[in-house]
Amino acid sequence: MNDFGEKEEESLFIKYLSGFKDPLILMLLASAVISIVTQQYDDAISITVAVLIVTLVGFVQEYRSEKSLEALNSLVPPTAHCVRNGSKQDILARELVPGDIVEIGLGDRVPADIRLLKCTGLELDESSFTGETLPCLKQSDPVVATKGELAELTNIVFMGTLVCNGHGRGVVIGTGYNTQFGEIFTLMESEETPKTPLQKNMDKLGKHLSLMSFFVIGIILLVGFLKGQPIQEMLTIGVSLAVAAIPEGLPIVVTVTLALGVIRMSKKKAIVRKLPSVETLGCVNVLCVDKTGTLTKNEMTVTEVTTSSDNNYHMSGTGYFESGQLFLNNKVLTRCPEDLAVIAKIGYLCNNSQITDREMFGNPTDGALLALSQKLNIAVEDTARLEELPFTHERKWMGVKCVSKSTSDSGIYYVKGATENVIKVCSHILVDGALQPITKADKDMIINGVQEKEDRGMRTLSLCYGGTMNSLVYVGNVGIVDPLRNEVPDTIRELHANSINVKMITGDAKNIAMSIGQKLNIYRESDTASAET
Repeated sequence: MNDFGEKEEESLFIKYLSGFKDPLILMLLASAVISIVTQQYDDAISITVAVLIVTLVGFVQEYRSEKSLEALNSLVPPTAHCVRNGSKQDILARELVPGDIVEIGLGDRVPADIRLLKCTGLELDESSFTGETLPCLKQSDPVVATKGELAELTNIVFMGTLVCNGHGRGVVIGTGYNTQFGEIFTLMESEETPKTPLQKNMDKLGKHLSLMSFFVIGIILLVGFLKGQPIQEMLTIGVSLAVAAIPEGLPIVVTVTLALGVIRMSKKKAIVRKLPSVETLGCVNVLCVDKTGTLTKNEMTVTEVTTSSDNNYHMSGTGYFESGQLFLNNKVLTRCPEDLAVIAKIGYLCNNSQITDREMFGNPTDGALLALSQKLNIAVEDTARLEELPFTHERKWMGVKCVSKSTSDSGIYYVKGATENVIKVCSHILVDGALQPITKADKDMIINGVQEKEDRGMRTLSLCYGGTMNSLVYVGNVGIVDPLRNEVPDTIRELHANSINVKMITGDAKNIAMSIGQKLNIYRESDTASAET
């Protein structure tokens, strides 16, 4: 089976007994035994009841959390796009076996170790294995790994890595524990979970109380011996004082407080598996937050389009929905102008995403362009794709060559990408429906307009087309925003009020990140924004 199985589940009784491993609990139990020996039954009963309450509350709360996690894990089991008996089918990833043919695409999590048979522009995030933050470009040709390093195995994709771009097909060569991820999982299983600050402090308190108790007993025995008092009587007095010094109510207060914290977290739809972990949250003074999908909705939306004819259109509506109004100079347009239709057509064709039932599958930026074409009712059904030029981090653009099914032309290239790189391959510009040679002044004006959009927190893409890749026609650029979640500003203010410093982590350009940070009051002009590439 392509999973890591489940550990042999401990019985509920064994799980309950594990709560007695705490040093302070063990010391309280020892105190209860000593109280029984010295016939102080009231103390023995109170201490025993306190211990039972502490262990029972902790056991019940952690048991409920584990069951909730198990239910969540079973809600959406990982699937794989497998080709069996010549047909493509979606199966549970745990049912994969070596020899299966699997297809992977943009946004997929690789379900097993796979030897690629063919791929197009396939890039994966392998940072969990190699530590490299940039996606790794894959290919299907045979390779010889000289040192056995994972980064050299460019024709193999590893279980657990994420497809950042492109698509591919390959054969499963490793499942479960027989994968690179399985090796890491085995190492992690052998590691002990580190203790929280509260657990460390409670352990330290237990040790100090134990030493103090032995010290008190020793002093009393020594004083009694020097004064000629009976040893047994002095021992009884010393033990009684030592037991009295132990705060049997402390574990109850701590456990109940933590349990209340877990209950409050559950009301916020957060599951805390271990009680002491709640206290760790209270120690946080710096919170590092990913922007996309956390601060924002991860619903990229085209809100502005600037055509090469210098028309600046605005589009309403957010997310991957077909509804939205088109504006030009604050006036609503009922039909799509020709210069805008050209941009929407390129965005539709130069695209590997899909929108089905208002749900987007693929790259969010591609999804934004697709949603724009749907809002403008632009669809090109009679076009076939002949070639794809995948996006790479070196050239920073993607292109496709398409041909109309109703004509016999050789095809047209459609390209989208970073403005600085796109205009390098453009020889002409489309102005009011007429082609003109693109000049340096044109390029400077385009770059300045794009810079202005990025300073307002937008991602930008420029688009062009042409008969050959050596002579493309620039048609315009789009400004894309990822709407902020409605609750984020209030949450940021609350974190700041509690002296928690918020850091935003994003792969966006520095000026875009700074603009979004200013909107959320995360970044001020006096702050320092670090950028790494």
